[in-house]
Amino acid sequence: MATDATCQWTCKIGLYEENTMNADNPRLLLLAPLVFLCLWSGGYVVAKVGLAYVEPMTFLVIRYATVVVIMLVMFLLIKPPLPERPIDWVHLAVVGFLIQAVYFGMCYLGFTAGIAAGTMALLMSLQPILVGMVAPRWTGEIIGWRRWSGLALGLSGTVVVIAARSEIEPPTVFGLTCAMLALAGITGGTLWEKRFGVSHHPVTANLIGYAAGLAGVVPVMLMQETMQVNWTWSFAAALAYLVIGNSVIAVGLLLAMIRAGDVSRVSALFFLIPPLAAVFAWGVLGEVMPPIAWGGMIIAAAGVYLATRRHPDNAGPA
Repeated sequence: MATDATCQWTCKIGLYEENTMNADNPRLLLLAPLVFLCLWSGGYVVAKVGLAYVEPMTFLVIRYATVVVIMLVMFLLIKPPLPERPIDWVHLAVVGFLIQAVYFGMCYLGFTAGIAAGTMALLMSLQPILVGMVAPRWTGEIIGWRRWSGLALGLSGTVVVIAARSEIEPPTVFGLTCAMLALAGITGGTLWEKRFGVSHHPVTANLIGYAAGLAGVVPVMLMQETMQVNWTWSFAAALAYLVIGNSVIAVGLLLAMIRAGDVSRVSALFFLIPPLAAVFAWGVLGEVMPPIAWGGMIIAAAGVYLATRRHPDNAGPA
């Protein structure tokens, strides 16, 4: 469960192993985009399934603690280098906190407040546009008409979807607030990475990032939740999916595709996440998207594409 920020965040991480791992076998990558897209899109739905058995912060604590253990074992086996400068530890932790604690934490709270999985995925798909709008203040880049037009289209499509869904299940103010904070969290994490990030081994980066996210959600869990878990097979399956499917397999596929030179194809996959998440939510959770909402999905996807696509010659401001 993520957005284009994950691609941008891990691109630099993937460069670390570009010359040390062989990702040139096309047969190994034929199904990678499809598997990655399904795993990532399904994360929104699976998270809502798991939240039927546990409170949101408790769910994240269990998920992150499991991932940290897995990454720690991999770290001990692979023994990758650690960041050389103390400030690099800080930057990795900040990005991890913003994405793992703020983004996922607010998404999970939004789910418990009634936000539909497809609607949440659509709202999060606006992240690359926001990054493109805010980044110039950090980099001095000029914002062109395509980004402004893309933002307008993306917002228009999102409004259409929310309005159409409201006729079936009106979102609460708290739920929409959580969604906006989640969007701010992943946007902030991406901007921080764009300005301060450097290449690190993926195991090292993920270990520090998830540890920071764990440290961010534990205090909230201790102060606000009962920490009770209804351990069922459905909850165990949801947890396994999010830990293994999303945090391990999907990220691994993402890095493999990046190392194979498919960064543009990876970015394009994120345009398909909101509608696919909505399809999964309809099949698994019974969340209905009215016909007009699908039109809004298309409009929003067109806006994201318009705002993020690059000309071959990179001529002119975007």
